[in-house]
Amino acid sequence: MDYAIIGGTGVYDPKLLDNVRTEQIHTPYGDVEVSIGTYRNWEIAFLARHGSGHSIAPHKINYRANIWALKYLDVKQIISTNAVGSVNPQMGLGDFVIIDQFLDFTKQREHTFFTGEQTPVVHIDVTNPYCPNLRQVLIQTGQDLGLKIHPTGCYVCFEGPRYETAAEIKMVSMLGGDLVGMTNVPEVTLAREAGICYATVCIVTNMAAGISESSLSHEEVVQLMDSQIDNVRHLALETFFNLKDEACNCCTNQVSLPGLEGK
Repeated sequence: MDYAIIGGTGVYDPKLLDNVRTEQIHTPYGDVEVSIGTYRNWEIAFLARHGSGHSIAPHKINYRANIWALKYLDVKQIISTNAVGSVNPQMGLGDFVIIDQFLDFTKQREHTFFTGEQTPVVHIDVTNPYCPNLRQVLIQTGQDLGLKIHPTGCYVCFEGPRYETAAEIKMVSMLGGDLVGMTNVPEVTLAREAGICYATVCIVTNMAAGISESSLSHEEVVQLMDSQIDNVRHLALETFFNLKDEACNCCTNQVSLPGLEGK
């Protein structure tokens, strides 16, 4: 199986896939439920990052188990979806952003498979953390679908589950961040450790704290995601359909994940 979608807020089920079945994957970090179906005869895995009905908070997500499970299934390309707040006034509500950089302000997450305890220590290169090939196909596919696509953006990841303060958003702006969210890190770097090409589709669901004229709410985020859900799914699935079978060198780690020696 080559392809997987990791669905974020508002993307909880594998709609648009046919012949869907569910598998429980046992990993060294815990069990993971993965849905597997077909789109245009391609087999695609779907994983709900927050669990069924948004039952797992951002700082409690078992990121290592999720990525390990997809590697176990021989996934080679991941598209993730992320609902985000915008710090950049050019990135408005409902816009799609194919991010190319991140800043990490998380605090207590497991960021690596290679802790040095029963594994080697591995230092991966994340100069460009998102797969450039996958990003380019996402951008072109989004433009072909008539979506408002921003081809670059810097995602700033906070620990959550609370929203950011106005002062934090001011800091983000000063540092060059465009968007804020709670879940893209360490997912992106774990995928890089696993040797899986990874790219993210961000959907702007609100303007960030101190920029928005109203208080921030989860309901507001879900409501806007609902209005874009079909576009999100079509963008991810059509991108997989448009991918060429060409070599990608974005992942250089040659060390197997614990329990997956040889994969």
